[in-house]
Amino acid sequence: MSYLSRVIATAGVIAVFTASASAKIERVVEKSFPVQPGVHLKVSTAGGDIHIKSTSGSVVNVVAKEHIRAGSEADADELLKKLDLKIAQDGNEVVASASYESGVGFHFGSWPPVQVDFEISVPASASAELKTSGGDVVVGDLDGALRAHTSGGDVKLGSIGGEIDASTSGGNVSLTEGRSSVKLSTSGGNVTVDHIVGPADLRTSGGDIRIDSVENTLTAQTSGGDVKAGFKGPLKGDCELSTSGGEVKATVSREAGFHLDAATSGGEVNASGLTITIDRGGTGRSNLAGAVNGGGPLLKLRSSGGNIDIVSR
Repeated sequence: MSYLSRVIATAGVIAVFTASASAKIERVVEKSFPVQPGVHLKVSTAGGDIHIKSTSGSVVNVVAKEHIRAGSEADADELLKKLDLKIAQDGNEVVASASYESGVGFHFGSWPPVQVDFEISVPASASAELKTSGGDVVVGDLDGALRAHTSGGDVKLGSIGGEIDASTSGGNVSLTEGRSSVKLSTSGGNVTVDHIVGPADLRTSGGDIRIDSVENTLTAQTSGGDVKAGFKGPLKGDCELSTSGGEVKATVSREAGFHLDAATSGGEVNASGLTITIDRGGTGRSNLAGAVNGGGPLLKLRSSGGNIDIVSR
């Protein structure tokens, strides 16, 4: 047999092995716990999704869906022996975690061979700490604080009453409403928010940032996209919107008083409907600074590659 034939034959064996080993078998583990108001939920999984929804009851219900890449039920049983799955209650904290024994050597296909998704319902008063190394994090409406991180998926949040600290290394981040302080970040996606009541810090290294309604202080920074924010009512404190590669648009209340400092090195600054006492630059130029409606907190706008627009409503 020639060298090329041996390579083709070997590749064929690997392909057959990979196809047979990639068959998915699903097992489900479910547990429920009665809890008190303000329960804390702690969840971690290697590569799976985390979905949290709120209920009006006083029970935490945990469903762990085990996705097993195995050729048979017997093979699945063997693979599950190396899965460390924990679903337990300690006082008013519920812990759900899934990790797989790492093993040694080279692994064909995806690793680990068992991926666990968590689907959990909690009382609306709950707080949560969520972490996955490769899946999505989806959370409904909660009154408590939330910490969430994924290394490779999206983060989708509903209306959250407590402090928010959420991040992803490779996906998008979205939030319906943040009623307390908000910190959102991604290394490779967009950040979108409908409504923020508390102070907010939003950052991305590779996407757009959009906030429809801002009621408090805001810092929004991106290295590769546009930044758009709509301010509701008067500015509560200093705010900054900046991008290294896109445009900036700020929509403000017609009656709001603030000090504007806008500058771009790759476009022009445009302002419409503002009553402004100009200190520096002007509309249609690369910079514009001055007191709007007598002045107030600082609104700092920066772009290295696009236009800056300030619009009143």
